[in-house]
Amino acid sequence: MSDFIAACVQMRSGKDVSDNLSTATELIRAAAADGATLVQTPEMTNVLVRSRDELLDRICLEDQDQTLTGMRALADDLSVWIHLGSLAILLPDGKVANRGFLIGPDGRVRARYDKIHMFDVDLPNGESWRESATYEPGTKSVVFDLPWIRMGMAVCYDVRFSAIFRSQARAEAGMLTMPAAFTRQTGQAHWHVLQRARAIENGAYVVSAAQGGKHDDGRETYGHSLIVDPWGVVIGEVDGDEPGFVSAQVRPGEVVKARQRIPAIANEREFEVLNVSEQEEVLA
Repeated sequence: MSDFIAACVQMRSGKDVSDNLSTATELIRAAAADGATLVQTPEMTNVLVRSRDELLDRICLEDQDQTLTGMRALADDLSVWIHLGSLAILLPDGKVANRGFLIGPDGRVRARYDKIHMFDVDLPNGESWRESATYEPGTKSVVFDLPWIRMGMAVCYDVRFSAIFRSQARAEAGMLTMPAAFTRQTGQAHWHVLQRARAIENGAYVVSAAQGGKHDDGRETYGHSLIVDPWGVVIGEVDGDEPGFVSAQVRPGEVVKARQRIPAIANEREFEVLNVSEQEEVLA
């Protein structure tokens, strides 16, 4: 498979869907002009708002979504692949999906992924999040064959659940994606190490566009959109939380080399967890 240039678009999505679409369009055009043939946007590209009622006022069914329609036209116009990290999409039953889309250079939607893991936490700084109160979790991991490499899809909090990415690597995905809206607090502590760990343990590229800065609803996200190579080296980063983009060359041959040097996937074995107290009783 041939080399290609991937780009991460970093945003500061707010409550206005049209403004967010305009920002994403401008940054994707800039990344494409810089040579990117695959451009990824962050989680919640279309709208970022904490209030469930406000969110429901701003979103719609997939076939009516303004951002998806605009991004399909843009992909076709630029002849690039666009990975919408995720959009908030209204479901027919009134629930909401946190849904990623992969759009081909002809404007067709080629793959969809609904975020599996819900961020239900109480942080030490007093922030409390209950994504499960609004979003319907997905149930399926997704991989897709790009012209250059097989790509695995995930979103944000999924990064903490390594089994998803191991299953994608076993399915021969050489590029893993984790577009996000990481909180500033958790991002400062864990963002870089989690991205690099997923790359190292799977011998895969990691491409993760992020939200950054202070948003309309008061939340703060970490930014630092990253592209990591299969050896765990950060080869592209937006240094901070301002909107912008970063691009880097993805070389599928490096995935082969990394997995040959450290054949962790091939060496993996099944095992059982043994309760030590039960072992002691057997040996007594």
